[in-house]
Amino acid sequence: MTAAFAIGTLVAIQSRLNGELGDRLDDGIASAVVSFSSGLVVLLIICALVPRVRAALASVWRTIRTPSAGQGLLRWWQCLGGLAGALFVMSQGITVTVIGVAVFTVAAVGGQAVTSLVVDRVGLGPAGPQPYTTLRLIGAVVALAAVVLAVSDRLNHPSGLLLAILPALAGVATAVQQAINGRVARTASPDAYGAIAAGVINFLVALSATLVVLVVDLLFRGWPRSLPSEPWLYFGGACGVIFISAAASVVRVVGVFVLGLATLAGQLIASLVIDLAVPAGERDVTIPVVAGTLLALVAVVVAAIPNLRRT
Repeated sequence: MTAAFAIGTLVAIQSRLNGELGDRLDDGIASAVVSFSSGLVVLLIICALVPRVRAALASVWRTIRTPSAGQGLLRWWQCLGGLAGALFVMSQGITVTVIGVAVFTVAAVGGQAVTSLVVDRVGLGPAGPQPYTTLRLIGAVVALAAVVLAVSDRLNHPSGLLLAILPALAGVATAVQQAINGRVARTASPDAYGAIAAGVINFLVALSATLVVLVVDLLFRGWPRSLPSEPWLYFGGACGVIFISAAASVVRVVGVFVLGLATLAGQLIASLVIDLAVPAGERDVTIPVVAGTLLALVAVVVAAIPNLRRT
């Protein structure tokens, strides 16, 4: 649970970094390419230095190429979780500086909360099918209530409401991404090296997807502004490396639903702190945002009770 909470914190930090970079470039898609490129460089260096990561990647490749691998077979499409990551990071660059980190966060996790419940039920994650329970359903409802409460005074304008749809869709995709990344990590290796290998595959897919979108973007909008000089704007990719790899490992233990809710709490609290510590424009922290954050914590505790009982 603590690891899942920390993952959410990193997501909120990445949202601010990529959102600010997208604003400086005046192009959210270009900022996504920069983010994935920097993260992939980090992962490739790790691959070059750690033979067990290369072995884990080779294991994934062998499994995909072996149609008779039997139970636990990994399908090729389960390696495309990076497409969800591409949507998420591009939406950061496009929307965060307009609607704020807090609103982006709750919109994204609102889509993730319900979807992760369904993903667990159908058994898409490595933990297998997990039935609906009263506590899980209550946790999902409370999480949605927290989202509505947190954004109740932030989406008064139609433009803000439309922009919030993009991170909500990204949140839906994230739930699926966490599930299939867990399967990739388990196939690659049962230890942390498998999670890193899953991160490498994710970043390769995500960067490829964003480069294709960038080509189309350049044809219609032209080149973005020049890259800013502040080095801290380029740490979004490193944040992504950590939380994608960590999520692929943690999801095998707690499941997609509890991982999603704990991540929700981490994201909300971190986004609250970020907006307090580094305010931007008129995005003040309001009472509904604070109340929504506290309600999200209640949702995490309720949904996690069955997991806590098993430990």
